Amino acid sequence: MDTEKLMGSLACEVQGVEVLRDEPMSGHTTFKIGGPADLFCIPRDTEALCELLKWTRAEGIPALVIGGGSNLLVRDRGIRGAVISTARLTAMSQREDGEVQAECGVPLARLAAYARDLGLCGLEFAQGIPGSVGGGIYMNAGAYGGEIKNLVTETDAVTPSGELVTVRGEDHRFGYRESCFTCSGAVVLRTRLRLLPGDRAAIAAQMEEYRERRRRMQPLESPSAGSTFKRPTGFYAGKLIEETGLKGLTVGGACVSEKHAGFLINKGGATARDVLELIEEVRSAVLREHGVLLEPEIKVVGEE
Repeated sequence: MDTEKLMGSLACEVQGVEVLRDEPMSGHTTFKIGGPADLFCIPRDTEALCELLKWTRAEGIPALVIGGGSNLLVRDRGIRGAVISTARLTAMSQREDGEVQAECGVPLARLAAYARDLGLCGLEFAQGIPGSVGGGIYMNAGAYGGEIKNLVTETDAVTPSGELVTVRGEDHRFGYRESCFTCSGAVVLRTRLRLLPGDRAAIAAQMEEYRERRRRMQPLESPSAGSTFKRPTGFYAGKLIEETGLKGLTVGGACVSEKHAGFLINKGGATARDVLELIEEVRSAVLREHGVLLEPEIKVVGEE
């Protein structure tokens, strides 16, 4: 791929996009792992994002849209084509109907704090989730009994063909770590949430309780992609892994957390290959011991 030529074409065709060439993805994922992206593009607004997607389609360039990179493992050889970051798409507002609107790049923790400051409850569970609004809608983010699906009323998105659409209510097809966007390839632009009035002090206290629980129970001091495996029906992945005696199991720089076995962490210098090998070792051991096949929750992308 002639990235220099493509950068010139992109600069002429699309306004409002910063472009980096051969950008290490280790700087854009919470795992701190990943080889270079041919083109790393940062649109300044949703209009530029849509124009950028239109340009990649016209040029036949594969495009991957990312938010906070919190549920992502990028392979060591990196990503061919374009990675599009929503890091600057962070507008939030409260509409006249009382609903809160947020663009796809807003960190979920920032949105939870915004709702708290408005005296609106419902998003307390999201204060410690490291992902963005777009990723939260895509994966139906949830924690401590709360899920984004219980709050979302409408979502604006752009389809793979470039059509702007608004998804409403049950058409989101939210499930466990999935939504209509998981399979459709449509990219979330912004969403609207219906929250309830509440006591600001009580909301803040609940958020602090969740924050302290995370600090106590999760390996927040080490790079990771959060919970590595989906919750199998009738079980908890972390408990199964711990009961199999796998805490501390290490492959290269990747390790099963001693603090919470559901997290695979980067102890330092871990490669994507290390993580993938560790995932398979954990899955095989749990299957032998308990007859349960764990399904990874993290999304693996990039060149084999």
